[in-house]
Amino acid sequence: MIQIDRLKELVQLMIENDLSELDVSDSEQTVKVKRGGAVIHPATAPAHAPISPSVSESPGETIDEDDGLIVIESPMVGTFFAQANPDNPPFVSVNSDVSSETVVCLIEAMKVFNEVKAGVNGKVARILVNNGDPVEFGQKLFLINPA
Repeated sequence: MIQIDRLKELVQLMIENDLSELDVSDSEQTVKVKRGGAVIHPATAPAHAPISPSVSESPGETIDEDDGLIVIESPMVGTFFAQANPDNPPFVSVNSDVSSETVVCLIEAMKVFNEVKAGVNGKVARILVNNGDPVEFGQKLFLINPA
């Protein structure tokens, strides 16, 4: 069975080199990875494609020291942006009120900026990443105090 770290490396390689398919073989195993879904080209699509975040509401998925807070996770691998451009204020900050449709950040992947919405009503309790940080799929981005 392939190690999860190795699989993440392969996915990152695909993203960095704009590959849609990758086959890797050795004497013990063969791995074939394909990137699915629609390909969005900036010239033919809006600059910001909405993405539904992975929001964890189960008590087992909250961070222990912040019991009761809801985690907003990154829906993809990419670069975290807290604001639309350097001249704009951040989408949200600590203590900002959010609704399920509030855009909380952008994740840039393959030169496409994807909006991440809160997916929950509440108030931002903590921001766990910095502007410009690379993020992984499922990485915790925000903690929300539910309304």
